Amino acid sequence: GEAIYAALFDSAPSLQSLFKTARSVMAMRFMNGLNSIISAATSPSALKVQVETLGFQHLDLEVTVPRVIIFRDAIIDLFTMEMGARFTNKAKLGFLALLNYVGGAYIYIRREYAVRIKIINASWRTANNKAADFMDAGAQGEEGEAKEGEGDGGEAKEETAQEKQDDATQASEVQAARASGEAQGKNNMNMKVPTTFNEMFMF
Repeated sequence: GEAIYAALFDSAPSLQSLFKTARSVMAMRFMNGLNSIISAATSPSALKVQVETLGFQHLDLEVTVPRVIIFRDAIIDLFTMEMGARFTNKAKLGFLALLNYVGGAYIYIRREYAVRIKIINASWRTANNKAADFMDAGAQGEEGEAKEGEGDGGEAKEETAQEKQDDATQASEVQAARASGEAQGKNNMNMKVPTTFNEMFMF
């Protein structure tokens, strides 16, 4: 892992700015990633899944063709230097093809999926903002309804008071009419009904 890390950044020191973590951590990640790719190389479906997983982990990095070539050549040169004759031409061609596939997959995933993920994130933020706006509008609507309810309650109280006043007025008028009718009845009862012509004439 340390040898791969050193080989990479000796061949291209400018790439060191892409990695923010400690050297030992990055060396371990390089070794684990390369080991997982080699282990899955015998199964196309497993290799695809593994490369896609690593590609999504590198979405934040600007993976380009020149950088892929730098990484590929640095790893091949390291294997050639460390393994010597044991690193045959067939093994070299196999590693070149494998690393080209991995680098191309990283570029493809970044080109195709990074834009989609940005769209999803932007849509999610927009949806959250709209939800917050709806919640604010709903809260304001409830406050307005509460105020209207208070206003309606005041109007209802006024209407009730007016109805009570009207009922009292009507009751007093009825009582007055009854008193007037009773008085007239008493007057009528007290009035003498004429029975003769002269009384009728004088009536």
